[in-house]
Parts: sequence; structure tokens; C-alpha cells
Amino acid sequence: MSTVTAAAIRRPTDAVLRISEEAALDAAVVEDDVEAVTAEPGDGPMLINMGPQHPSTHGVLRIAMELQGETVLRSKPIIGYLHTGMEKTAEDLTFLQGPTNVTRMDYASPLFTELVFCLAVEDLLGTEIPPRATWIRMLMCELNRMSSHLLFLATNGMDLGAVGMMLYGWKEREEILRFFESVTGLRMNHNYIRPGGVAADLPDGWQDDVERILTVLPDRLEQFDTLMTGQPIWRDRTQGVGVITADEAIAMSATGPLLRSTGEAWDLRRTMPYLAYDEVDFDVVVGAYGDTFDRYSIRLNEIRESMRIVEQCLDKMPKGPYRTEDRKVTPPPRARIDESMEALIHHFKIFTEGFRVPPGETYVAVESPRGELGCYLVSDGGPKPQRVHIRAPSFVNLQSLPHLMYGGLLADAIAIISSVDPIMGEVDR
Repeated sequence: MSTVTAAAIRRPTDAVLRISEEAALDAAVVEDDVEAVTAEPGDGPMLINMGPQHPSTHGVLRIAMELQGETVLRSKPIIGYLHTGMEKTAEDLTFLQGPTNVTRMDYASPLFTELVFCLAVEDLLGTEIPPRATWIRMLMCELNRMSSHLLFLATNGMDLGAVGMMLYGWKEREEILRFFESVTGLRMNHNYIRPGGVAADLPDGWQDDVERILTVLPDRLEQFDTLMTGQPIWRDRTQGVGVITADEAIAMSATGPLLRSTGEAWDLRRTMPYLAYDEVDFDVVVGAYGDTFDRYSIRLNEIRESMRIVEQCLDKMPKGPYRTEDRKVTPPPRARIDESMEALIHHFKIFTEGFRVPPGETYVAVESPRGELGCYLVSDGGPKPQRVHIRAPSFVNLQSLPHLMYGGLLADAIAIISSVDPIMGEVDR
């Protein structure tokens, strides 16, 4: 394989492939651009595509790469293959129907998009939800964070050749999804968190189910540590790979484990608390080197911190209603519909016409497993939002890929993409 000399390594500011494929191919043979690139005459840079159907892109993501041998010179993430148009669709749905739409954006952690949308709606309404609804939301979201990170561990292991990790991570995630199904009726895309509270109260025996998860997981996480954290091959493939500094991450608006891997303890649950996060004790996990290994370690240890929060939810879960008693927002109980014509009419109008939200605009953000998940919501006073925009962490974090992959090997690109943990549903929203 040819070697790349110092003269051939481009400046980091040129890590992004900003021109078309045809123009890049023409530029690749310009003498001034590739002078002394190789030790072999005639062996110049090569332009390739990875994806959009590549298993290691975790969805319909295409990466255009300019390679010199096995070294990545420039790259460009190309999105838009999913084209769901969920933000535009939201304008034709009532505020009550909104969670059904947004829950499909981040399909690995759907409860977070439901939560941020409902928090935005409640902010415009000026509605306060009951304490039990707040703690149920926090319980469900932390369990969802655990399931999302377990999915990351599974796919990250598979991407780097730890095939057994795919089976183990998937198995433990299944336990949490089974609990979700008992609560919401669905394993994914729940439509459980709704404006004013949640769709239904926790079922009988939910404490035992959660405690069973908390009992099983610690030993499993120790096994994951043995399988990967201390494994020499795993460390060689991840340590010092895809390094980013705190200043660089902040300049690119990166959030979540990608930012915290640089040592920045930025977590909205701690820095801008919402729900009842200011009433629970947990640590913000940070790295030191900003590399792929740090991003893996952060997610592994965030599962442990989420378990601490879930344990406190078990102890502090208050009694009371699971949704607001505001009749303008909440449909009447099912039993009342058989007894009262007024309740039947109210139920019919809520689900056909929706409820009206006062005019205004708001932005609310929560800490999803991938970073800052925000919802910008505009109401014109009607039953449907005038504008919905989601600040998707996967979309923002993707712009760091050219920087992370610059000067690395093609095999490292697989590890780097996996470490960013993008979900394309919220990228092509």
C-alpha cells in the first residue's frame, strides 16, 4: 500500500469534501493539489461512496470519501434518502396527534421526542402536570436511555467485529422493551407521553418488573466490560481514533456523549434541569481524550447512572393522577363516556377537533441519548401547530464526521461513525 507523505496531508480546515463528485475527481489529479502524495507515480487519490445501504452507517446515510490508499483525506456526509417530512406533517396534525408523529423520528429513543414536543405544548398552554406524571415521564425516559445505549453497545460491537456483543446487547435491550410493551402496549413508537401527562397509569406490578431489570443489568454490564473495555484489540481499534477537542466540538454545536467525551460536563439534566432531575442524584459521565473509546465508555457508564435515577424513581414515585385535570386538554375517563352525554361530546371533540393552544412560540430542549433534543413550536391560536422544528442531535453531530475521520484509516471510519451513534430518522425528519 502506498504511503502518504507530510505534503499530502491536507489541513484540518479542508477535511470536508465540499465539491461535487465530478469536480472532486477532476481536482484530485491537479498537480498542485496532489504533489508528492504517493511514493508511486500515477497512484493518486480515489473517490468512493460508503452507503447509503452500508450496514455500518446505521441507516440511509451516504459518506462520500476521498481516499489516498487506506487514508481518508476528505469526506462528506450526504443525507436526505429517508425524506420523511415529519416536521411538515406536524402542521396538519392536532397537538394531541403530534406525539404520534414525532415519536417516529428517533426510533431508538422515541419517548424523548414525545417528551420534548409535549413540554413545548404545555409551555404554550401554561399547563402544569401532576407530580406523578412528571416522575412517570422521567422513569420511562431513563429506561429508554438505557435501551438506546444497549442498542449502541450491540451495534458498536458488531461494527468492530465483536459479534457476540450484538447478541448480548440486543438481549438486555429486549427486557426493557418488554416492560415498555406492558406499560404502553407497544415496544417502540409509543405515543405514551401526551400533552398534560401520560396516556395511562403504570400497570399493577410495574415495580417488580423494573426491579427485575435493575437486578439483571449490573452483572451484564460487568460482562460487557470484560468482553470489550479491557480487550486489547478493542482498545487498539478505538483509543486515539476519531479524536475531537472541546473547542472543536463546541464550535460544531456537538452535544451528548460526543461533547462529553472531550471533558465538557454539559448535560441538560444537570445544567438546565427539567422534569424532576433536580431532585435526583446522578453523575454526569465525561471523558478525557475525546476519542472513540471515550464515547463508548461514556454510554456504558451512563447506563449505570440511569439505573441510579430509575432506582430513585421507584422510591420517590408519588401517588395521584397521571394527567392534568384540565378539561380543555384531557379527555374524560373512559367510564364517564357511558354515563354522561356531555363527557361523550367532550371526548369526541377532543379527538376530532383537538384543543386550541394560545398564540406564541417557544423552544424547549431535553437531553436525549444522542445530545440536545429541542423543539421549536409556533402556535397561531388554533388546534394545530403553525410550525414545528426539531433540533435533532444526530443531524447536528453528523457535521463532525469529516473532522473526526480526517487523516484516519478507512477501517477507522466505521468505528467513528458508530461512535457518533446517528439515528437517520431524526436527521431526515
